[in-house]
Amino acid sequence: MFVESAEFDILLGDVHSLKEKRSVVRPLIADLRRKFEVSVAEVGHLELHRRALIGVAIVAADVAHCTEVVDQCERLVAQHPEFDLLSARRVMRSSTDD
Repeated sequence: MFVESAEFDILLGDVHSLKEKRSVVRPLIADLRRKFEVSVAEVGHLELHRRALIGVAIVAADVAHCTEVVDQCERLVAQHPEFDLLSARRVMRSSTDD
């Protein structure tokens, strides 16, 4: 069993309140869940209205599938015109890790 997780740090464009932030972040989270069947949530920068940290995780039987899905998630996030992807951090774990 393999688990890959990623954190996407994004800078939101023309957003002036936390309410506006939610209107941009919620559809992104829904898209990631629906298209890639991953676990996803806003995991950081909760109090900042122009930044968001989105966490994504997948569990699969092989490394290649994990990597492929997280790559697709990263591409989707990077292609959104409403914000800029500042960084992406990834971690891969296997059931044999101590």
